[in-house]
Amino acid sequence: QAFFYLLLCVPWGSSCPPSCQCTERAGAKAVLCSSRHLEEIPKDIPKDAVFLKLDANSITRIPSNAFRHLSHLEELDLSRNAIEKIDRAAFKGVAAGLRTLDLSSNRIRSIPKEALLALNAKLRLANNPWHCECALQEVLWEARLDPDSVQDITCHTAPREEYVGKPLLQVLDAGVNFCSVRQRTTDVAMFITMFGWFAMVIVYVICYVRHNREDTCKHVDYLKSLPSTQGHAE
Repeated sequence: QAFFYLLLCVPWGSSCPPSCQCTERAGAKAVLCSSRHLEEIPKDIPKDAVFLKLDANSITRIPSNAFRHLSHLEELDLSRNAIEKIDRAAFKGVAAGLRTLDLSSNRIRSIPKEALLALNAKLRLANNPWHCECALQEVLWEARLDPDSVQDITCHTAPREEYVGKPLLQVLDAGVNFCSVRQRTTDVAMFITMFGWFAMVIVYVICYVRHNREDTCKHVDYLKSLPSTQGHAE
């Protein structure tokens, strides 16, 4: 019975995932899950974790609200995984307090800008097979990127072949604006759509006029074919 009461007194947040090691760093809890062959983020990470290392695993996705219960989290290391997809609300709940976020050396081609622009954390995004596009450009302009890793954000794919293999910062410094390219594409699509609707209206009007003209001609011919009043009188 005494042991049962002791269990009740132990806070649930102090537990440690079986695949990880929990230690104290200057009074702050650090959860170390490096190189543990993890394929997803552990569900039972202590709520009072301040430092979380999940690097060198096989994690492929960061789902929505993955760290929402970790309100004390300040440093998050997800580098050297196999991450391909990051949901828009992946870091919801930790945006305010997170100081550093390492997503380097993964398989990330694109990322919703909403997932990163809400963060105040210093970001490391180097060594990913990035597709250079407007969203990535906006992240580079508006997010807090680690200056030491910015040059390693390279265009693995891009709208034009000449940008492939070049650092994104170098491409942007050359005057390229991926957001304006997207805007022009949108404008062209809208113009084509409007032209299509206009053409349909014109065709409808022409068909309507022709149809009415044919009906009018038939009516006139019918009237001409009728015997006149003068003929009957004679």
